[in-house]
Amino acid sequence: MRVAKEFRWEMGHRLPFHEGLCKNLHGHSYKMLVEFTGELNDHGILVDYYDIKKIVGPIVDELDHSIIVNQNDTELIEALTKLNSRHVVIKADTTAENICTYFLEKIQQMDLPASISKIELRVFETENTYAEEEVTLK
Repeated sequence: MRVAKEFRWEMGHRLPFHEGLCKNLHGHSYKMLVEFTGELNDHGILVDYYDIKKIVGPIVDELDHSIIVNQNDTELIEALTKLNSRHVVIKADTTAENICTYFLEKIQQMDLPASISKIELRVFETENTYAEEEVTLK
């Protein structure tokens, strides 16, 4: 069985290595579809939608209306700190692919129901572009 929930947030980033416009600080209206696969419990539930929100919501809330920044982008981190601006530092370039991985790693650290065997994520950076990744548990 599979169940899914959609999340949305606003976030800025930049890709300093990029040769196009993405080298500039800019933002997106992100959307993410998180899907859990596994066995149903005795009540016919894999994972309650409320519990999905409790698991994923705090991660989304941390990123909403913030700037996500690679730990090596010290110039941007310094500027954001000086401006007292919300930001989240990660260990990778802030591509949609790496944001997908970031979410998967964070979700796996949460107290997940034992019935979940796989997590799939699709992070939309724009309305028609996304990165997708999955991880099998156990």
